[in-house]
Amino acid sequence: MELRHLRYFEAVATEMNFSRAAQRLHMAQPPLSRQIQQLEEELGAQLLDRKARPMQLTPAGRFFLEQAVQLQARLRETAEATRRIAHGQRAWFGIGFVPSMLYGLLPELIRRFRAAHPEVEVSLSELTTVQQADALKAGRIDVGFGRLALGDPEIQAETVLEEGVVAALPARHALLRHERVGLALLADEPLILYPARPRPSYADQVLQMFRGHGLSPRVAMEANELQTAIGLVAAGIGVALVPESVRRLHRDDVDYRPLAEAGVVSPVIMNFRAGDGSGLLGRLRELVGERA
Repeated sequence: MELRHLRYFEAVATEMNFSRAAQRLHMAQPPLSRQIQQLEEELGAQLLDRKARPMQLTPAGRFFLEQAVQLQARLRETAEATRRIAHGQRAWFGIGFVPSMLYGLLPELIRRFRAAHPEVEVSLSELTTVQQADALKAGRIDVGFGRLALGDPEIQAETVLEEGVVAALPARHALLRHERVGLALLADEPLILYPARPRPSYADQVLQMFRGHGLSPRVAMEANELQTAIGLVAAGIGVALVPESVRRLHRDDVDYRPLAEAGVVSPVIMNFRAGDGSGLLGRLRELVGERA
């Protein structure tokens, strides 16, 4: 698959007509049709319902169009930022983060970093800790904030702080009568676990919190996103264990309680390439130290 396939498919999906799409792309219709057929063969999926009148996208086609549009937009942004950097207009610095960081130190850290370095193009990427490892090695980001120690010799990890963990409970839940909730009580409740994938992740940390106390939680459902997990809690599907900073995600239908057990924490870990001595990374580490 090449970038032109994305462009060709977007034109066909937008026009819903091969002739008009070919005119828009300044090419003949037969080669355009062949390119789309080759794309479908490579994907192993039919993207267009050609028998429908007018032609329509299949469910797979709708999904692929959405992704193709996003990918092309991201590529355009990357190309523009690259041109600015090449012309000496702006430096570039990539930061990866897991979603829960947005409720803790990260927003203030980014504000302070950008204020200190207005000439720098700061790129933000929401990535699991495992995904951050690949992004660091590939140079797509310069630093990542997650909750797992990667144990990779190419990546240096610094624990910024040990954040307490709280129970997220549906409003009016019976356990809210306790000022603190024990893990044994929570193990009897259906548990919402996140993220579902990729693993290992914060989900495995939560499971270990229970197992470390000789408990086996009852997992009711797994969610990919933090906010989805909180929404499932609000719907009464179950309870969740979340970093304490998530309490800033205010909802009328969710309440939080600290745990009865001491020392149940989730670390905030800053990962970066081993041996990276760049000045921007050094400045960010200084800001992290001041904030933590």
